[in-house]
Amino acid sequence: MLSKGEHQTVPLSVLLKRELANEKIESPELSHGQASQSKKGEDFTFVKTECQRVLGDGVATYSVFGLFDGHNGSAAAIYSKENLLQNVLSAIPPDLSRDEWVAALPRALVAGFVKTDKDFQEKAKTSGTTVTFVIIEGWVVTVASVGDSRCILESAEGGIYYLSADHRLDCNEEERERITACGGEVGRLNAGGGTEIGPLRCWPGGLCLSRSIGDMDVGEYIVPVPYVKQVKLTSAGGRLVIASDGVWDALSAESAIECSRGMPADAAASQIVKDAVQPKGIRDDTTCIVVDIQLPEKSNPPPPPPPKRSGKGVFKSMFRKKTSESSSNIQKDFCEPDVVEELFEEGSASLSDRLDAKYPVCNMFKLFICAVCQVEIKPGQGVSIHAGSSNTRSSRPWDGPFLCSSCQEKKEAMEGRRPFGDGRYSSE
Repeated sequence: MLSKGEHQTVPLSVLLKRELANEKIESPELSHGQASQSKKGEDFTFVKTECQRVLGDGVATYSVFGLFDGHNGSAAAIYSKENLLQNVLSAIPPDLSRDEWVAALPRALVAGFVKTDKDFQEKAKTSGTTVTFVIIEGWVVTVASVGDSRCILESAEGGIYYLSADHRLDCNEEERERITACGGEVGRLNAGGGTEIGPLRCWPGGLCLSRSIGDMDVGEYIVPVPYVKQVKLTSAGGRLVIASDGVWDALSAESAIECSRGMPADAAASQIVKDAVQPKGIRDDTTCIVVDIQLPEKSNPPPPPPPKRSGKGVFKSMFRKKTSESSSNIQKDFCEPDVVEELFEEGSASLSDRLDAKYPVCNMFKLFICAVCQVEIKPGQGVSIHAGSSNTRSSRPWDGPFLCSSCQEKKEAMEGRRPFGDGRYSSE
């Protein structure tokens, strides 16, 4: 048994090979349900189960669940729902083994989110959307998120984990500092006479989020680069709750889990939405997706209640809000390392960090393909992802990966090195 604070890192390939070698461990069966109560009609969901991917020696399956909470109209949410998955898959090299494909997901999700944002902004529409995007392959769950919708996991052992980050300016000091460093302003609405009201917002535009897809009228420092977390469950499985802020503004994570305990996924989603809107009525679009991940023989009956926690103090400590830097340490402190394995976590807003050539499977990514939009780049025409970056690990202009000129302009604007409003991208 490891002492508190210690953590043994297990490589992803080892975990997957260990699972494949154990014939007693079957692939999980997923059951899901969703529910929604609409006020503005700007929440959208995406569910695609049992997607097939051809391997060298067979076929692998994965499932995708997405929640898109639009604002200032529904155009960005609808566009992201229709295009995000394909953009993510396009960023994954072909002919990968199962463990290579899963390891490539975090990088591909970053590229897919940024491409979706860039393509939508070129349509010159001012709508925006939060995104919580979940890909489940075997017992591995990968979540990418921008905005304030959330995904939580309750493991079969009773542990509760945040799998997404909250990008509200009110609760994320690091994001406030990033925006002001890029030339934006952060403050509350001035009601006159020096009175400030409401949540912290980014100006111009007045958006209270620091990351989203769309929002071309707010400023490029509102970035689409997602927080990504990847975990591996034990064969005991668990339950995912993916919900918009209409749920989380009304319910704590503990309340959402408790109010739906023992119910099948579809009834659980309905109960969570019902409990969220009941106290004050529907004040915002309120949407919830519940996904149960279990061995096939355990998929029909409702999951049994997990062991009782030792008290609310333990739950709150384990479930505290976490920045991208601190979340892994908190989970190591309060969760047994053999319950839910953390495979990957990164929340940096910098494309130089997120698309770095030191990525574990970088040798499988084509050098002369734009790392974001996947267009072919002729030798000598690409711009290094590190161009203009303070990253001292790799600052030479011939170090890949590379961006096309259009995606390089996008990167510069996101970093505040290109004046907002100075035209759109060169691909137009």
